[in-house]
Amino acid sequence: MALKDKSQPVALVASPERPSRADAESAIRTLLRWAGDDPDREGLLDTPARVARAYEEFFAGYSKDPIEILSTTFSEVEGYDEMVILTNIRFESHCEHHMAPIIGKAHVAYLPDHRVVGISKLARLVDIYAKRLQIQEKMTVQIADALQEVLQPKGVAVVIEASHQCMTTRGIHKPGTSLVTSRMLGAFRDDPATRREFMSIIGSQQIHD
Repeated sequence: MALKDKSQPVALVASPERPSRADAESAIRTLLRWAGDDPDREGLLDTPARVARAYEEFFAGYSKDPIEILSTTFSEVEGYDEMVILTNIRFESHCEHHMAPIIGKAHVAYLPDHRVVGISKLARLVDIYAKRLQIQEKMTVQIADALQEVLQPKGVAVVIEASHQCMTTRGIHKPGTSLVTSRMLGAFRDDPATRREFMSIIGSQQIHD
């Protein structure tokens, strides 16, 4: 089943379309000079290589497929049909406008219809989309839609709360703020009682954080 994902994930290897590691390190040297420093001084000699390696980690989500992560499911659940909820999934992402960190947590839930997925896969799904250049609204939709399309459950709910360094360390400089986004599908959108139950559960988790 093909997932409609317009973010075009690519592997972190050199290709005719993708710059090489040497190209990346050269670009970082240019940025260091542009910032006003000398990339040849002792303290910065290894910085281009370190930054390139960090970028491989920060943006590893481009080389991973959410379909593959969710492909292994379990149908022997003894008729279980209540909510499956994984709360407080911590993530680090980067804003696509300023490449500044986005740090937050995601709450993911679904109402199974004969099939469930391993709970670690829910956390991995969040990480796949977090480790790309993002805006929080898009990331929320991507996580929910991937679960809905692959598992075909009775409903999906995703709530994300995050702090955006692009507005806390630059620009408007408003530390302590957080952005909350949500995506409700199926029963979570259509049934107010189901939605309230989910919101109540994640609300109680926040009280005990």
